[in-house]
Amino acid sequence: MSVAKAGLHARRQSPGKSQDARGNDALHVVTTVQTLQTPVLVLNASYEPINICGARRALVLVLKGVARTEEEQGAELHSARVRMALPSVIRLLEYRRIPHQTRALSRKNILLRDRNSCQYCGVILPSAELTLDHVVPRSRGGLSTWENLVAACHSCNRRKGNHLLSEIDHMKLIREPRPFTLHTSRHIMRMIGHSDQKWRKYLYY
Repeated sequence: MSVAKAGLHARRQSPGKSQDARGNDALHVVTTVQTLQTPVLVLNASYEPINICGARRALVLVLKGVARTEEEQGAELHSARVRMALPSVIRLLEYRRIPHQTRALSRKNILLRDRNSCQYCGVILPSAELTLDHVVPRSRGGLSTWENLVAACHSCNRRKGNHLLSEIDHMKLIREPRPFTLHTSRHIMRMIGHSDQKWRKYLYY
């Protein structure tokens, strides 16, 4: 019997229950199904985040010995024979090779790579208040590439102007710009804003 069936089977109502009891059981079954659909972060054996799955699938992987629970949600699944804490993060026990894809070069992805922070002064701003700066200005041969585009606030962008960094005192890049190769899927990146807080130490920002 699967984990989901075991959990629901343990809560089936008896024929003699009252209408209120049947209603409570129905609500409990719905709650259990929703709980089993709660997203769980999946880590590779190297602790690299690689996917998101439902709690039911995560429990199956743990029961099969394919993964282990790294973080728990705080809820438990009960049945006549099974009592397990629902995982929030699981880690595969064997390393899986996952192809890493570089995101398309765009303003949105540059800002995501640079975490919405100016790469000269470090201030974090909403996307609308940031610009893209060519480290080597286009007028001086600079290209629009991952390595030559960075997020910048308007103040730093004006200060840098058409100069090279070597020509400006006390102005340098906080980090070397590189292609944005995601170690997490787009779905994981979308989940960052409202995921379990326990995920955050495993995700790259």
